[in-house]
Amino acid sequence: MNIVVFGAGLVGSAIIHDLCSEPAFSVTAVDIDQSVLDRLAGHERLLRLREDLSDPELVRRIAASFDIAVGAVPGMLGYQVLRAVIEAGTDIVDISFSPEDPFTLDRCATEGGVTAIVDCGIAPGCSNALLGHARSMLDRVHRFACYVGGLPLVRRKPWEYSAVFSPSDVIEEYTRPARLVENGKVITMPALTGVEEIEIEGLGTLEAFNTDGLRTLLVTIDAENMVEKTLRYPGHAQLLRVFRDAGFFRKEPIDINGKPIRPLDVTSALLFPLWKRREEEEDLTVMHVMVEGEKNGSPLRFTYDLLDRYDKRTRTTSMARTTGYTCSVAVRMVAEGIYRRVGISPPEYIGADAAAYAFLTRGLRERSIIFHEKLESPERWEKP
Repeated sequence: MNIVVFGAGLVGSAIIHDLCSEPAFSVTAVDIDQSVLDRLAGHERLLRLREDLSDPELVRRIAASFDIAVGAVPGMLGYQVLRAVIEAGTDIVDISFSPEDPFTLDRCATEGGVTAIVDCGIAPGCSNALLGHARSMLDRVHRFACYVGGLPLVRRKPWEYSAVFSPSDVIEEYTRPARLVENGKVITMPALTGVEEIEIEGLGTLEAFNTDGLRTLLVTIDAENMVEKTLRYPGHAQLLRVFRDAGFFRKEPIDINGKPIRPLDVTSALLFPLWKRREEEEDLTVMHVMVEGEKNGSPLRFTYDLLDRYDKRTRTTSMARTTGYTCSVAVRMVAEGIYRRVGISPPEYIGADAAAYAFLTRGLRERSIIFHEKLESPERWEKP
């Protein structure tokens, strides 16, 4: 089975390492950065290609030669890479989280007989699959809430954060308006709003704020209330709001001494080195998912909790593990014919498929990524 991975960065490299451990796979990594490709040296069945993935025709030509593709590029390239792979007629599992609607490619994928699993990371990704699984056992869903975040183990002022995936995608979390569902209607709120504190067992108090993570769930799940919030150490949201509201994240150029300069470019150049993860810096991934609904007229509440940590043995960040291994397990799922639905498939479809869901959760457990599930029958619902 020949597999190509487009993007070999922080998460893409974890996907590549995991896929290379499968004797039945021959893996090719493609990236424009030779330094990230050099760090992948040593795998017997790995071919490394330095190419510019901003060229859709190039991506299309490469993808056509493979059985399965993986999309692990920054969000700004995600949609065009996904489209090029689908147009090549190649199955794909994608984690790129581009802002575009992937369902606009559903017809192309369906007509081409392509299985395209999108948003297949930790969140969106596992969060969707958990909701899809719970939804399959309920008659209706009243409320879905997902709290998730990747954090450095050691807190360092003022940011108390290090980028464990593409920094440009991190800034998108702070600027892209957040869509959520209240009383059956989709509403839009600014990012970094709705700040609340949440207690995480074994970790303490974190803060949560609105981010645009529901994505495909807005059209695939009929629920009265849905929200996704990002978790950070307390005070982070206020700090980032100051930067955003002062215009430091603006994409529109401003005139500086007669030259058009994008504030975002300057801010990125200053912040990214400060957010850069230190060598072997330990991190953790936190997720709390809650699904409330009804079954035969009785209320049910599903909760899923994850606290994952940096792998010292393999020197793999927790965010790369939880995001990347979700993707690599899904690749195995497609390769083994466990999941063959054609068209665009967000992970909630996998969660609703009993065999696929069992394959996914078993594969994650084998990689020590364990969601602790609890089922309750509350007497009444909490107010959203």
